[in-house]
This record gives sequence, C-alpha cells and structure tokens, in this order.
Amino acid sequence: MFEKVLIANRGEIALRIHRACRDMGIKTVAVHSTADANAMNVRLADESVCIGPPPARASYLNIPAILSAATITGADAIHPGIGFLSENADFAEVVAEHGFTFIGPKPEHIRVMGDKVRAKAAAKELGIPTVPGSAGTLPNADAAIKAARAIGYPVLLKAASGGGGRGMKLAHSDADLRALLPIAQAEAQTAFGDASIYLERFLDRPRHIEIQLLGDGRGAVVHLGERDCSLQRHHQKILEETPSPGLDPAARERLAGIAVGALETLGYQSAGTIEFLYQDGEFYFIEMNTRLQVEHPISEMISGIDLVREQLRIAAGAPLGYRQSDIHLRGHAIECRINAENPDDFRPSPGRISEYHAPGGPGIRVDSGLYQGYEVPPYYDSLISKLIIYGGDRDECLMRLRRAMEEYVIGGIETTIPLHQRLVDAADFQKGSYDIGWLERFLGHGA
Repeated sequence: MFEKVLIANRGEIALRIHRACRDMGIKTVAVHSTADANAMNVRLADESVCIGPPPARASYLNIPAILSAATITGADAIHPGIGFLSENADFAEVVAEHGFTFIGPKPEHIRVMGDKVRAKAAAKELGIPTVPGSAGTLPNADAAIKAARAIGYPVLLKAASGGGGRGMKLAHSDADLRALLPIAQAEAQTAFGDASIYLERFLDRPRHIEIQLLGDGRGAVVHLGERDCSLQRHHQKILEETPSPGLDPAARERLAGIAVGALETLGYQSAGTIEFLYQDGEFYFIEMNTRLQVEHPISEMISGIDLVREQLRIAAGAPLGYRQSDIHLRGHAIECRINAENPDDFRPSPGRISEYHAPGGPGIRVDSGLYQGYEVPPYYDSLISKLIIYGGDRDECLMRLRRAMEEYVIGGIETTIPLHQRLVDAADFQKGSYDIGWLERFLGHGA
C-alpha cells in the first residue's frame, strides 16, 4: 500500500480523499492555490504545497507544479479527485512516467471515453445501446443538416470533448441547426479547447440513470447499483438518489448486465460510471465517467463500500477480493448538492461563512470543507457541501432529509438549501415522478 498520496484537487472532494487515506494509515499531501490556503483539507493534510495563484489553469491544472510538489514531498501516488485533471489521459501518463502511481483508470480508457464520439463508438462495440445520432463530428452546417434529417428532428448538438451542458443546443429545424451550430462550436471551443460537435436524437422526457462500477483491471467488475440523476438545471445535477424510483427490478437487472459485461470486456480498472438516458423502457448510452463522481456517497451508503478506499487498493495492485454476490444493496439514499448560489436565480454567492451548523442524527452524512470564518472563493465551482441522507426505505429517507434541511445553517452567504426544501415538499418528487426536464418546469424555466 502507498505511504503518501498527493491529492491533486480542492474542496470537499480533497477532504473526502484525505479522510479515506487517513483511515488506511496513508499520509497525505494537499496542493492548493493561494485562494485555498485556509481550506480544511489543507489544514488537515500531513503536508501542503502551494502550486499557484487562484486561476485553475495556473494551479490545479498546472501539471509541472503538481509533479514538482509530488517530488519534493516524496509522494508515492497522485489522486486526481473530480474535475480538473481527473479525466486527462496525458496527465495520467505523465504521472506514471515520473515514477508515481495514478489513482484511477488506465490512460487508454480515459482517452477513449473522454471523446464523446469515440466513446459512443466504443460503447456500440461493447454492446451498449446508444441514442441514434451522427456517425461522427460535423464539419459544417450542410453536413449537420444532412445528418439531422436522417436522425429526425428534434436533435441535440453536443460537444465531442466535454459535458455539463456546455455546447449543448436543441434544434427543431434546418434553420435552427444552421443558426445554433456556430454558437455550440464556440461554446465547446471555449470550454474544452475543441469545437467539435456531433448530433443525437432528442428524447423528450427521459430519466438520467447512471450505474456505479468497480473494476480491478484483471477482468473482475462489480456494480453498486444505479443512481437517478434526473433532477437537473441547465444539464447540471442538483439532487441524486439510489435506487431510482423509476426502474423496476427487471430494468435494474438489465442495466447491470449491460454495464458489467461491457467493463469486463474492457478490462476496466478503478471506479467508473456509465450514464444512460432511460425512456419507454429503453436505456441509451450517454457517456462514461472514468473517475469518481460527485454523487458517489449515496452508492457508498447503500452498499457499505468505501469507493475511495477501493480506488486506492486497486491502484496499489490489489484484486477486488469479492464478487457481486457478496455485495448487498440495502435501503435508500439521497444526495443534495448545496451550492454557494442564490436559490432563485442561481447567481454565485462567494464570501465569508459567518455561522455554520451541520445537521446530524441517524442516517445523516455531510461532505463539506466549510467552517465558521471560512472564505468561499469566487474562482471555482460553487459546490460547497453535499448533504447525504440514508433511510431504510425512500419514505424514511425523505423524512430524514426534511429534518436535515431544517437543521442545516450556513450563514454569511446565499445557498441552495431553500431550493432543496422546496423540492422535498413537491408532490411529484415525493412520488418519484420526474424526468430530466422536470426541475426546470417546476422552476418555471421550461415548457
């Protein structure tokens, strides 16, 4: 096992990884920008190294600085966390070239799944059903219109090299497509450094279902059940739950068979997630995330398996050591993403935390680096806390969630806690009757 791990990330996920390392007796190195000098993960790490000024490109995306920090601290391995360099195949390769272990998948798996067009082609080869779409990226509007007519309107324009809704546009006609293509290309270029766009058929009211997987790189793969991530705003997830209230046992078993079989064939190593759209009883591949997911804690809650610990074990060369039949998924779990944003118009709300009280009691987990006096910086993603709730069934989970929201106090800034309180009381949510467009309709932002 590793003696010292450098955590190449920030915020709650860096703290989450630190805690898993300490539970295993592993020392940690926190790298940080000048804006994060007082972050909780930096305070708790065995060692810390400042790697640059606030902009991510000068710090958390600064590969030479991260490698230098690993060298001077004598780290054995580097965990990339979530976002930043976590799905950068070149980074994974250069980490290994410099004598460190990359805690994550093989670079070739990151590379093929990081390009949405290549990933879709690979999914087809692995027997995973996909949404009908263009055969590749689109060089111009004429090619896009030809592909769209073959697929059938409406169609979604999607960035080949990214996600999170950036570069995504909905076209209902040739005229729409001709007008929206250059806008989508510009957004994709700005966000991902790649303007490539492809098309997919638009599904009107699907659910967003993903399945959590673990592979040891030796052919052994297990799943920890599915997560329903359909509550989204502008393609950004707001709340996730497991198991999905929209799947029956037969659909759940079919999904697991598709996903596990694909990753066994791939020889996948580490934690990974395959995401699907689910509509009219059919699953359609969206993408694969070759990393830990923000919403991984709810899978841990129902399975009892620490996913970060398993990432560390697998990266150190250990086999899974258990089979699917050894995993027992019990109860229900929900994660609410708490952002430093106005709960009505979602304007960012960085600033100083004047008071802080986290909820507690049975079934309550809070993953957050917040504390009274902490200054939420304006430079990064607005996620500041994850409230994770577990119950013996969905009804108990919802009751505990309502209680936890009443207890949670974050003063000095605006947060999305009031939005989650509204969601918990919404009749459709209580019934589990929602799709990926429901939240925007609920907020009055969509049809």
